Amino acid sequence: MFGTAFSPAFITDLRLLLVNSGIRLLAAILILIVGWMLATWAKRGVQRVLAPAPMDATLKPLLASLARYILLVLTVVLVLDQFGVQTASLIAVLGAAGIAIGLALQGTLANVAAGVMLLILRPFRVGHFVEIAGGRQGTVREIGLFTTLITTRDLYYVSVPNSAIFGATIINYTREPMRRVKFDVPVDMVNDLAKVESTIMGAVSANEAVSKTPAPSVVVKELQEYAVLMTVRAYVHSADYWQALYSLQRQVKDALDKANILIAVSRQAAINRAEPRVAGNTIVPTTEEPS
Repeated sequence: MFGTAFSPAFITDLRLLLVNSGIRLLAAILILIVGWMLATWAKRGVQRVLAPAPMDATLKPLLASLARYILLVLTVVLVLDQFGVQTASLIAVLGAAGIAIGLALQGTLANVAAGVMLLILRPFRVGHFVEIAGGRQGTVREIGLFTTLITTRDLYYVSVPNSAIFGATIINYTREPMRRVKFDVPVDMVNDLAKVESTIMGAVSANEAVSKTPAPSVVVKELQEYAVLMTVRAYVHSADYWQALYSLQRQVKDALDKANILIAVSRQAAINRAEPRVAGNTIVPTTEEPS
């Protein structure tokens, strides 16, 4: 019995099987290593090629990642082919696994779907300053399949899931070429309003960043108890918004000071009244002074 089990023919077949399997295993490992390296190099190569290309910066990282994923998929197929896995069986297995993975990773797949929609609809692009996902503000650095990367004004690195962005309101501050600067200036009631308007308008018009069309405006917004609230509106290029906002307010303040126009301040007046002479009143003594 044992002699039959370990016959020379059996041992020879076993040796051939081990040698063949070992060769296939080494070939699979070699293919996996080479495929992984080629995928990484392909991504970097695509990035270098597309860097100077006159293409939307939003698509460049996506195409580079897509090239890498395609090579990785081909690598996996070649590795499985070394072990004799049939294509039809592989498709069936991947289909079943895809359903299971899809149910387990609904949130992740939602991010992928949202990322595709963001790339198709283009509500913002790389370099735009936006407000997304419930008030997060920053400059868009990259739009990926799963997350969008932004950098805040404080230079914080923020990664936001695409599903959170696509399902919320998106405010793009830099998509339009022009943006309106608006701020209020409270002046005292005693000032001449015509002089106030002309002084503020002169300061605003003198700023080089302010566009002539549409023209800037200075209007009375509200009459308050001690002040007249003036509203200043001016249009500037989107890229110059913050610099224009700060410089305009400083120039308006300097112009008002030179014109001797008073800024509004609250007033307090002393009031004298006769307090009742009742027990417990700490202002008026409760007993008569001796005569």
